[in-house]
Amino acid sequence: MNSFEKLLLQNKAWALETQSEDPGYFDRLSKGQSPEFLWIGCSDSRVPANQITGTNPGDIFVHRNIANLVVEDDINMLSVLEYAVIHLKVKHVIVCGHYGCGGVKAALSSDNYGLLDKWLINIKNVYQENREVIDSIGDQDAKANLLTEFSVRQQVINLSKTDTIRRAWEKGARPHIHGWVYGLKDGLLKTVYDIAPPVKEPAYAIL
Repeated sequence: MNSFEKLLLQNKAWALETQSEDPGYFDRLSKGQSPEFLWIGCSDSRVPANQITGTNPGDIFVHRNIANLVVEDDINMLSVLEYAVIHLKVKHVIVCGHYGCGGVKAALSSDNYGLLDKWLINIKNVYQENREVIDSIGDQDAKANLLTEFSVRQQVINLSKTDTIRRAWEKGARPHIHGWVYGLKDGLLKTVYDIAPPVKEPAYAIL
């Protein structure tokens, strides 16, 4: 049996088991979604949003790319953000990186990665801005982990500057933006940086 055929069999087994345990499960999902969270994560196969947060299908709207970047001209990411924030009205946007990220390690190296180099320039820029602190660390893994944290922080800042977030903040008190890092070695999430919606000043009538 080919590996992809095994996936199809496992899907059938999961669907039957789920239907047996909760007969109305798929019917409810088919009627729409109202997730509270947008997850911008890394494409790494070891960091699945639902599994590591203990949530179910329908709870998290997900976008993933190499090294969980928020790039100002990435129409894919911006479209996901617009739909999640403006139409689904999510309350929280989470950027989640992870220690041991291959994209971050690649950005620290001088190797050539072809097309990927155009994407990695976004992490290299974060490295240059924090180079003195990062280079003060001798261990390469620790250096990459620190760059991961700096990068997540920068992506949160980038999110706060998007038109979508700005418009949402002007209209109400959402969404909150969170920067997290996931540990592959312990399975735990760590908060790196948060930005809350700005507090609006109350309007006073002039009498």
